[in-house]
Amino acid sequence: MDRQLDGGGDTEAADATHVPGEVEPAPWWIYRGDAAPGSGPPPAVGSVRLPDPPPWRLFGVEDPPADGQDGESESFAPLPSERRDGAYSGEFYGNAKVYNVVNAAIYLRRPLLVTGKPGTGKTTLAKSIASRLGLGPVLRWGVTSRSTLREGLYEYDVLGRLHDINLHRQGATDIPEEFIEDIGNYIRLGPLGDALLRRERPRVLLIDEIDKSDVDLPNDLLHVFETGGFEIPELRRAQQPTAWVTPADGDRDARVEIRDGFVRCAQFPIVVLTSNGERAFPAAFRRRCVPLVLQAPDADALERIVRSRLGTAVSRERYADLLARYQDASGPEGVLLSPDQLLNAVRLRSQVRDRLGHDDLSMTEKMLADLLFHDLDEV
Repeated sequence: MDRQLDGGGDTEAADATHVPGEVEPAPWWIYRGDAAPGSGPPPAVGSVRLPDPPPWRLFGVEDPPADGQDGESESFAPLPSERRDGAYSGEFYGNAKVYNVVNAAIYLRRPLLVTGKPGTGKTTLAKSIASRLGLGPVLRWGVTSRSTLREGLYEYDVLGRLHDINLHRQGATDIPEEFIEDIGNYIRLGPLGDALLRRERPRVLLIDEIDKSDVDLPNDLLHVFETGGFEIPELRRAQQPTAWVTPADGDRDARVEIRDGFVRCAQFPIVVLTSNGERAFPAAFRRRCVPLVLQAPDADALERIVRSRLGTAVSRERYADLLARYQDASGPEGVLLSPDQLLNAVRLRSQVRDRLGHDDLSMTEKMLADLLFHDLDEV
């Protein structure tokens, strides 16, 4: 059984050449370790053909490199503003209740407070809203216990400015004095600050895992949510009637105008706050949000997710048993699973089958499913 799990093959032939303690590589393995039979010296860079990544794990490349290219040329290093969000396929599946609540938040321009266990689609919902309404990439603010309101609004690189001043005085830099005197050159908006810029159409702002924040942050957000704006004191003190600052994505070529040190939105952003339900929020904060609780996707939604991510390349017969096992394992008394684990299991099974070219994979598939459906400590 162990030999079948490690790759199977011709048992008599393997026994004739097998060295005790040596691992017999499975034919679908790409990486076989240094001790694998016939591994030899490391191959030349780029000579090993790697399998294509899952569609949701593509980052920053619209078209794959042509054969013979390693993807490290300058043409495959896009700027941050040009990178695709490879973790999103463009699909979110909810029920009528979910869509009613989301649309209510959009009509009222109130923050949408989305609560649910990991894997229920909280983050994907924000990306789906932005995609389906054509509102551009999502502005994401990942909250931690150390996050402050100032961090979400903007940052002022005062140390960088002092460094430039000292270098300028010493004659060791070609940065003009006019650049240093313009404080806007040292200010970069945060995701929340960027979302509040004057725009004809609103942006979607994702404030992720707000329940991990310091106890004061939800209340600090209330004033910004009610006024739709904020002040940048450094610009007010400098008495700059107009300043050009860097947006949240860091693209200095797309700097935005700030007048009189104050930012106020023309269209209030569509704000999605996510929570894993680990803490309660102040009553005043809850009253100003539209609450939504997401449940784990049912069988129909899971199947649609698989089809949207993997397309028609994988037939339902190839993953029906994995879907059933996923639902059994993630039931009320089961372990906490994410739809991403189901996608990984289906994708890996399909690639292994294609590589081996046959369906005699019962032990290998069981091993892979165990690995992907459970915590490593439970395998």
